[in-house]
Amino acid sequence: MEDVRIDKWLWAMRIYKTRSEAADACKHGKVIINSVECKPSRTVKKGEIVTVRKMPVVYTYRVIDITENRQPAKNVEQYAENLTPQEEMSKLDAKNVTIFVHRDKGSGRPTKKERRALDNLMNEITE
Repeated sequence: MEDVRIDKWLWAMRIYKTRSEAADACKHGKVIINSVECKPSRTVKKGEIVTVRKMPVVYTYRVIDITENRQPAKNVEQYAENLTPQEEMSKLDAKNVTIFVHRDKGSGRPTKKERRALDNLMNEITE
């Protein structure tokens, strides 16, 4: 097999759960091959660099081999090399970091002023 559609390859490599999700990502410019946005019908070849934006992380893969059949997770390494930098992968851990503001039990909902202060604090951290 020499060439496969990018949406099929993304589905086969378990980057997206369904082929239609992969096709939608291509249509919305979230899949880039060798620095060029691609359509779902674009063929992928060995050695190409595929960049996938799945918020909050931008994943990067090198195509090692081509397949259009969905692979078990343990076989994906035979077809794609994950080149995603560690700082991108660390963005996934940021979800687990939460800010807890202590409030006395029974003090009720925050006032409008307190709510604005909480929102400002959250905005400062996410920026």
